[in-house]
Amino acid sequence: MKKFRKVLDGLTTSSPGGTMGSPSCGSAAGTPTAAPTPKDIDVQETLVSENFQLCKTVRHGFTYQPTALAFDPVQKILAIGSRSGGVRILGRPGVDCYCQHESGAAVLQLQFLINEGALVTACADDTLHLWNLRQRRPAVLHSLKFNRERITFCHLPFQSKWLYVGTERGNTHIVNIESFILSGYVIMWNKAIELSTKTHPGPVVHLSDSPKDEGKLLIGFEGGTIVQWDLRAKKADFRIYYDEAIHSVSWHHEGKQFMCSHSDGSLTLWNPRNTTKPFQVTFPHGKIQKDGRKESCKPILKVEYKTSRNSEPFVIFSGGLSYDKAGRRPALTIMHGKAITVLEMDYPIVEFMVLCDTPYINEIQEPYAVVVLLEKDLIVVDLTQSNFPVFENPYPMDIHESPVTCTAYFADCPPDIIPILYSIGAKHKKTGYSQKEWPIAGGTWTLGSHTYPEIIITGHADGSIKFWDASAFTLQMLYKLKTSKVFEKPKLGEGRGADLGEEDPFAVQMVSWCPHSRIFCVVGISAHIILYRFSKYDANTQTVSLEVRLQCEPEDIITPSENENNPCFSEPGSHSPQPHHQNPVSPGSRTPDGAKDSTPFLKVKDKMVRVPPGYQSDLVIQLLWVDGEPPQQITSLDINSAYGLLAFGNCNGLAVVDYIQKTVILCISTVDLYGATDPYQRLTRSPRRNRQSTSGLTELTDNQQSIDMERSKSPTSVHYPTSLHNDPRILPEPVASLRASHCSPVFYLLDNVKGPGRKLSLPTDLKTDLDHVNGHCTSPTSQPCSAGKPRIPMGPEGPRLTRRGPGRPPFRKAQSAACMEISLPVSHTEGHASRRAMLQQLHGVTMYSHDEHHSTASYCWNERESRENSFSRSRSSSVSSIDRDTKEAITTLQFGESYGRKSDALPTPCLWVGTSLGVVILIPLSIPMDHEERLEDPVTVGPSGAVQMLKGSVLRFAFLDCNGALIQSPYEIWRDQNAPEDPDRPRRRKLVHFSPSSSQDAFGEGHLTVVCSERQAKVFLMPSQSCLFVHNITESSFVLRADVVSLCNSVCLACFCANGHVMTLSLPSLRPLMDVNYLPLTDMRIARTFCFTNEGQALYLSSPTEIQRITYSQEMCDNLQEMLGELFTPIETPEAQNRGFLKGFFGGNAHTFDREELFGEAAAGKASRSLAQHIPGQGGVEGMKVAASGVVGDLARARVALDERGQRLGELEERTTLMMTSAETFSKHAHELMLKCKDKKWYQF
Repeated sequence: MKKFRKVLDGLTTSSPGGTMGSPSCGSAAGTPTAAPTPKDIDVQETLVSENFQLCKTVRHGFTYQPTALAFDPVQKILAIGSRSGGVRILGRPGVDCYCQHESGAAVLQLQFLINEGALVTACADDTLHLWNLRQRRPAVLHSLKFNRERITFCHLPFQSKWLYVGTERGNTHIVNIESFILSGYVIMWNKAIELSTKTHPGPVVHLSDSPKDEGKLLIGFEGGTIVQWDLRAKKADFRIYYDEAIHSVSWHHEGKQFMCSHSDGSLTLWNPRNTTKPFQVTFPHGKIQKDGRKESCKPILKVEYKTSRNSEPFVIFSGGLSYDKAGRRPALTIMHGKAITVLEMDYPIVEFMVLCDTPYINEIQEPYAVVVLLEKDLIVVDLTQSNFPVFENPYPMDIHESPVTCTAYFADCPPDIIPILYSIGAKHKKTGYSQKEWPIAGGTWTLGSHTYPEIIITGHADGSIKFWDASAFTLQMLYKLKTSKVFEKPKLGEGRGADLGEEDPFAVQMVSWCPHSRIFCVVGISAHIILYRFSKYDANTQTVSLEVRLQCEPEDIITPSENENNPCFSEPGSHSPQPHHQNPVSPGSRTPDGAKDSTPFLKVKDKMVRVPPGYQSDLVIQLLWVDGEPPQQITSLDINSAYGLLAFGNCNGLAVVDYIQKTVILCISTVDLYGATDPYQRLTRSPRRNRQSTSGLTELTDNQQSIDMERSKSPTSVHYPTSLHNDPRILPEPVASLRASHCSPVFYLLDNVKGPGRKLSLPTDLKTDLDHVNGHCTSPTSQPCSAGKPRIPMGPEGPRLTRRGPGRPPFRKAQSAACMEISLPVSHTEGHASRRAMLQQLHGVTMYSHDEHHSTASYCWNERESRENSFSRSRSSSVSSIDRDTKEAITTLQFGESYGRKSDALPTPCLWVGTSLGVVILIPLSIPMDHEERLEDPVTVGPSGAVQMLKGSVLRFAFLDCNGALIQSPYEIWRDQNAPEDPDRPRRRKLVHFSPSSSQDAFGEGHLTVVCSERQAKVFLMPSQSCLFVHNITESSFVLRADVVSLCNSVCLACFCANGHVMTLSLPSLRPLMDVNYLPLTDMRIARTFCFTNEGQALYLSSPTEIQRITYSQEMCDNLQEMLGELFTPIETPEAQNRGFLKGFFGGNAHTFDREELFGEAAAGKASRSLAQHIPGQGGVEGMKVAASGVVGDLARARVALDERGQRLGELEERTTLMMTSAETFSKHAHELMLKCKDKKWYQF
């Protein structure tokens, strides 16, 4: 056991700023500081740096922006390529692997080495890659970079080691797969076509072997030319010149005919023996009009011609629909005999592939399914049934069904919660799927030994909530909840909906879930909160609605003092705060003069409805419009089932609701929370003083000229005039007025982002912000270096700020965490706020930060410049300018048993409040403990207790006992309120409390409180409220997400910073354990969705459609190979069918074709070195290391053992040969000696 003071023994603390100081003053960056403790507390920290390692584990969801598709018919695994250079390989459920090309170039085509455990990828940077799939983490073995030609098409014949590569110039090259070296054999485009042809045939769009003869290569050019090239004779057998462009070609298995798809929507069927014209031309969707002409049709992008033994052949193609039918969805057409079936798709078709029983192209194909890759979905159609049903997809491909707006991750959940959610969700599953098993069933996967219940919750833009079972690196949807069913459907043109123009009024901003009590709380974008209770029975219920007036009448402007340089408290009497009175509004109440304004955004259904089993709404809380001002969005939330309380806050104040009695017990502004201990000077003014009288233009403009200039600007363009720096006619404003906070998981979407994946051109100020975010610049609060910016002192009455006009809501479209990509800037640009504009974008609300409040000087700029440095919005936006009012937001809340005051002897229920100014406020609560009293007596709120300070917005609270163990929040054991009542066992609330003194020997010894802000972490001892440890987490960046998590039977503080660093700190000493530069913040999606959980796991939304899971636990990294699935399983290649004597005699000599003899270096020579460059990969050596624990590793070890045994046998054979030679020599000499001495007498020796 070590003392707190001894925890730092052996650590480097020689930094000048690392000396001990007062708790209110921070230490140097990266140096923990121990403050004097009032008593000795024995804590043994077991976590060390060796317990941590960061690595990616698995990726879930649909491949974002897919481009290519491939299937191995023997291994039965599927590969999908993407525009960002990713490759997703899927097998049976649990076999899911993601690979990424280092170049990030789009994947053009995929080719499996069938049953060889390898994959060839062709990328847009004209590079071929060979991936080794005989390991759990595939790696690149070889790469071949083409320097002078662009790759357009690849073809790899079955059981061949020679890859045909077609290029944009029309040439065909041949690559040896084993060595990845280019052959000297080249089919030049001018040799393939006739010399009399005057035009270039275009790029190669098709390459395939003739099923009759592998020595014949069919080459399709985009311009309409088709050539069959004799590889042995090096000449063309026939040439076809067609008027329409060719998109794809498909052979009949006998090789007697092939089909082409064209740009005019036609299909042509050709006979290789008669190529003067096609013997059949069809327009499947082109009908003959009244004037005798055919309808013009869209191109048929791909066709596949597959034969069946017991029925007519299948002709399957995509595209070809007529242009005249507007609004028709993309379709896949299946022609089977005379029957034509059109399968309409929800999204455009990227690629499709028919799955067949045999890998041999010269056998009857027997198609059984077709895989259709759409832009946002993957569908497999059953071809064995006449109605062509769809297989039920076992992969979580519908994460993005509605854009994801928030995520939550829970590890080590109660074991009974997953079966219950699954049983409820299974009742609502869709029907009509194919009854056959999922055809993509390759690979092997077993449940690892390190598994525990895990649940991921995703909130979506349409108001839906999805619960996912994430145990054992898999993802399966358990239950779906639609929050929009609680409200009436908004009618366009009526009420507030007309003013809002809301596209997603039900979008989910954050969720709070207690797995033990099964209480679930949802915060929506329309400033509403829905509380759900879980029940296994259906019920007739009417949702209770509470309306809360949480709006500051006097607006509080925080004015930093010119002489304030030290982040410590000011004297209590120096700045007396103005009193503000906030009265909660009872449900349905209206003020006489503001009946129109005191309304919420949405209307709750007021009638009795029957709800199915699952989560059933119990209470809806809505914030009201006040005097034409919309309610600010909710920035923090916490719920406690043991107390029966729900607390939430925004930039205006705090509200606490008793959801048992359905009453508001506290509704107060942030300033009133301080009482007489307010450390800041605040100037109040009338809310109507600067209010615009019109709801039209709401820009912060002083004259019509600036309005016209703003109207003429592009929504994403930026003009940064340097002449405005010294313009004395424009009033300056403080930098602090643009301060924003990123602390809560509340995020808002920019109005000019209309869909997923759209990139924005960033304003100059935000480019600088992202430079700061990624560590290129110094501290965000450092002084700017640009000359010409005047330092203008603040006037005694503060700057003049203009409010938003009445009736303008602070948001328009739901912010999808999946729908924003921000490219990092290339060059550095000077600017003031390193993170303000980026955080404005995160929250859409202006707040003030503690560290700027204590800056050494006040830098001011003019109104127009600051507006142009922010995001420019179109005039139709509901937020035409950033709200310039400085507001202190409630950024985090936490209920728990604590000591409200220093004099308290026993812990009592308390609410910890953290603000965007870095202030921590402790509010004691008085809650009746008796069951009957709790239902009737009110909950009372005591005056504010402790007030503490940190740098930056407060992000997280956690409580430890004096042994260093995590204290869980008390909760109520779940009971089904709709279950039949038992008269012998009346229902009573069963509470589970984790008192700080319950695990300690001495009663009332106290507990530790961990507080983490965006810049530092502190550990306080309660009830003395003394600061034991302080650690400055970062100076050049800021923390986006922080959580206290359990790992290896201990706890630590995990942080994710905006510069991409993932860090862990020991508790309670705040000793750095891990700091990894993992993921630079290139877009806001990561900031919105990154979340930590217990057992060393975390996740974030890596793309609009994919969830990436990572681990920072060394133990999980060591066991990762065991938990991942095997892509390759040893399977014997099916034997080719016996063709018979006549077919073998008359069907050509396909089996006698030797490609090695034709393409090898001896016959074809070497290719030009300047044509392509070979790049060796790292997959060979590393692959053997990675695969050492799997089946492939066992095979490799067996192979090595056999080699060693063979080597030893060889050495033994050599020794035996030497012994035999020696014996023969000895025998020869003995025989010669015998002959020599045969006739001699004994006395002659």
